Amino acid sequence: MAEKVKSVGLLSSGIDSALAIKLVKGQGVEVVAVNLLLPFSDDRMDYAAHLARQLDVPLVRIEAGEDYIGLVRHPRHGYGSGMNPCIDCRIYMLKKAWEVAQGIGARFLVTGDVLGERPMTQHLAALRLEEKESGLQGLILRPLSAKLLPETVPEREGWVDRERLLAIRGRSRKPQLELAHKLGITGFRTPGGGCLLTNKEFSGRLRQLFRLQQEVGMDDIELLKVGRHFFEGGGHIIIGRNERENRLLAELKRANDFVLEVKGFPGPMALLRGEKTPEVLGLAASLTARYSDAPEGEVVVECRNGGEVRTILTTKKSL
Repeated sequence: MAEKVKSVGLLSSGIDSALAIKLVKGQGVEVVAVNLLLPFSDDRMDYAAHLARQLDVPLVRIEAGEDYIGLVRHPRHGYGSGMNPCIDCRIYMLKKAWEVAQGIGARFLVTGDVLGERPMTQHLAALRLEEKESGLQGLILRPLSAKLLPETVPEREGWVDRERLLAIRGRSRKPQLELAHKLGITGFRTPGGGCLLTNKEFSGRLRQLFRLQQEVGMDDIELLKVGRHFFEGGGHIIIGRNERENRLLAELKRANDFVLEVKGFPGPMALLRGEKTPEVLGLAASLTARYSDAPEGEVVVECRNGGEVRTILTTKKSL
């Protein structure tokens, strides 16, 4: 009996990638799913693990490193609506998935791309560019739109039957939803969201952080996801919005960060990173008081750095 052809399918949290893997696996091709863990994801659930179990395929996780943050900071192919470098991101993911493919003897990649679904990355010119820059011309099979695209190596070699692939085009997800229902695929993330870089508020924070810090690491990105953020005078002030965020701020605190809290009243924890001039400290104290439960008027804010504790007298004004 001939050995099965092996492929690697990029599996996100959405419907398209799951359908693509299902279609290829249905043609007798062995599929190993690869899920990229990106620092700017806003997924709260592990959709990929659920989908991999449902598809009955092994799942390989790849955690993006600080090289990915550098890509976001200086994308070769520009940004989308926010700080989202979609084309560069796709090239990055294809290269990482191909590294897995080479390690396990897989012959091609499978993606859930749908022609015309996303304006920046899923038009023909962008798909060709991604293939060229990843060095994977002809080795990326896009089953949902394959009949609308040039023939690939797996189709030419007979590893998959082109006639059993699809010709979906456009932004409507209705054909995919109908197919998912037919194939019994459930539990995927609904369209929209998924990437914080498309969020206007988060993108604004990230731009300011890039201006403030020459080196930005994974912990810095995690910090951007928590609380209210203020950038002033070279300082970065983060105000927790609830008890959970206060705990996260405590976990993300660095040795040289200052922690501020209102003395004698419930309220947020504030973290001060960067410059700590009297002016910046005064602003941090004022903001900490503003979001606390203290009454309007004079408020004492404790500022801690290691074993050192100082108090700052500030005035709370109404929001």
